[in-house]
Amino acid sequence: MASKNLYRNIIIKCCLLAGSALLLAWLFFEQQSLVPGIFVAIVFVIQIAELIHFLNRTNRQIAFFFDAIQNDDSTLRFPETTATKSLNDLNSSLNRMNEQIKSVKFELQEQEQYFKTILEHVSVGIIVYNEKGNIFLSNSAARNLLDYEPLTHINQLMRVDKNLFAAFKDLQPGNRKMVSFSGKKGMRQLSLKSTLFKTSGENLHLVAVQDIKSELETKELESWIKLIRVLTHEIMNSVAPITSLSETILGYYKNNDGTMPSEKIIGNTIKGLEVINERGAGLISFVENYRKFTRIPPPEKKMLIVGQLFDNTITLINMEAGNEKITISHEVNPPDLEVLADKKQISQVLINLVKNAKEALKDSRDGKITLTGENNRNGRPQITVADNGPGISSDLMDKIFVPFFTTRESGTGIGLSISRQIMLLHGGSLKIISKPGETTQAILEF
Repeated sequence: MASKNLYRNIIIKCCLLAGSALLLAWLFFEQQSLVPGIFVAIVFVIQIAELIHFLNRTNRQIAFFFDAIQNDDSTLRFPETTATKSLNDLNSSLNRMNEQIKSVKFELQEQEQYFKTILEHVSVGIIVYNEKGNIFLSNSAARNLLDYEPLTHINQLMRVDKNLFAAFKDLQPGNRKMVSFSGKKGMRQLSLKSTLFKTSGENLHLVAVQDIKSELETKELESWIKLIRVLTHEIMNSVAPITSLSETILGYYKNNDGTMPSEKIIGNTIKGLEVINERGAGLISFVENYRKFTRIPPPEKKMLIVGQLFDNTITLINMEAGNEKITISHEVNPPDLEVLADKKQISQVLINLVKNAKEALKDSRDGKITLTGENNRNGRPQITVADNGPGISSDLMDKIFVPFFTTRESGTGIGLSISRQIMLLHGGSLKIISKPGETTQAILEF
């Protein structure tokens, strides 16, 4: 409505200007009337000035409106009772738009307050900062966990703990880190996970901070209990027969009255000593495997081509007997995919996983093992070893990483445990996903 009245006024004024111009030309050139011509010329100039004033006044109203919006001023109100109807309509439209902007702004403020309230009450610490380290948001959980308030820049974390500051500085988007530091409230063990997002053309880092000390202590206790059970089981299996046979053999000679032992007693003694020797050797082998598990050296990382790792692994596996019914293939996408890793350790992990897959397929007629290299959703390298074997039952899934736990008679039970420890030393992870009766996947994430 305002635009129609505005256009109507402009058209009328332009028509009057055109009429005055034509009349002025007629008076000067046709009638050569000087006095009426001067009068019409004055009227013509006044009409031009009025048009300019009208347009400037309209433009000023609109400019005032946009300046008020830019300055976040919602109190500006334009009069709707001037002498010009078109201007009243324009002011009315600007006032209505201003009310709508105020309403939207109020709703946004309500939503902002709502989300701030939620962030302040969650137990997970949230910190948002830009590439310069300026912190735009930190909830109370983050400030409590980091023992610092108020947080305005990540450099302030240097005053809390150097390792904590380094963890924030080195944390890459999509990665997770664990850091321990001694704060005002004692020892803290935190998990940091970073996400990158953009707003207003600026890259912002959102870091979720969680206190995982209690969870780690619980998991550590569970791991110790499982390990002690396995150690107790293995040691008792070896020590109990040794003790029993030792007592039996000792009884032969304690009850002897000085005569030469019979051939039967000597034979039983030899057999008993052989069993004791066998059990002792088994116990020594068990301890050696335990030492291997606890003494993995730090990895010497360098860039490795995944395709070459696959070729070397498949060549070594194919040299072993018993592969006639099993097909081993590999696929790498992109073909030049690389990982930063220790060649010997990662080769050991791949060989362990492929051997486990082979063992699972020993009774299969058309066993297939596939090695796949690719980038995961976070853009990080990932290697998958998959087989079409019987899978792993849900009862065994929580035990497969327990050291020395095995379902095979000839197995040591440390292959998966060592493999996972190697991946942890590389800053990655090893996951096992299995669908009983269909497939098992071992996923290495770097």
